Amino acid sequence: MATPSIKQLEAFWWAATCSNFSTAAERLHLSVSSLSKRISELEAVLGQDLFDRSGHRAVLTEAGRRLLPSALAVLNAVSDLGRELADSGTLSGHCRFGVGDLSALTWLPALVAAARRQHPGLTLEVCVDVGGVLEHRLAEGELDFAVIAGRSSRSALVSHAVGAAHFAWAVAHVLGEAQALSAAGWLQHLPLITLPPQAGTTRLLDDWLLAQGLGDRHERIYCNSWAAVAGMLREGVGVGFLPEGWISGLGLRRLPAEPELGALQYAFQWRRGDSRSLVPVMQGLVSSVIDFSLLPCIAGAPASPG
Repeated sequence: MATPSIKQLEAFWWAATCSNFSTAAERLHLSVSSLSKRISELEAVLGQDLFDRSGHRAVLTEAGRRLLPSALAVLNAVSDLGRELADSGTLSGHCRFGVGDLSALTWLPALVAAARRQHPGLTLEVCVDVGGVLEHRLAEGELDFAVIAGRSSRSALVSHAVGAAHFAWAVAHVLGEAQALSAAGWLQHLPLITLPPQAGTTRLLDDWLLAQGLGDRHERIYCNSWAAVAGMLREGVGVGFLPEGWISGLGLRRLPAEPELGALQYAFQWRRGDSRSLVPVMQGLVSSVIDFSLLPCIAGAPASPG
């Protein structure tokens, strides 16, 4: 009796856990037809259909659902064997992950540098977007992991806290030296410059505005780039908040606020059931470098020495 091959089980696992065959094929660097062929070969070996292809999209059959944990166990065992036999114990292959704009501007370069030093055979692909988009892409199987503000409410994802960002309100010195005017006071006169509603800071901002009794009764300028938000603040366009470590370094004035903005917790997120060695290794690297206080390379601002 023929036995399933590792490539067949790999094709099945990715097809079963990604949003569609096209995404699974992309992750394995195969054509959709090659992926489908491997799955058909596996079904022939097992004598059972693993996917119901009668509808608009293929869905797992009962046999497919039963096979999924066993397939993952085999793939994990193969991965463990590869690490045992490898001289360096380093990762290889392709890793696609997501981070927000704030991460990209601060600690992401250190992560990429550390990963390249320790795992030179691992190809990295970074996707920078707002948290809501990254979480969706992770759940759909398009990403291996993501570092996102807050814990995920999706049952298909696992979250592990890795760091926090601390923010403060700021305005440009060119707007005058009204030191006694608080952040809430400035919002009566200037537009609020902030990230779009899908960003992880939205809940933090809404809680603060609610405590001030401000709600959404003020003009807002939305921008999905922290660098651009900082740039507009420096030009005196409006009032907003930035990581605490940026304000003095960018030549801005920190505003008094009562209460202060709370800390925003960040989590390393991955798909439940994905126990590949890639996940804990990259989680450890992220935990070792994550630092939101680093001053970014923004036009006119010096890079952090770290």
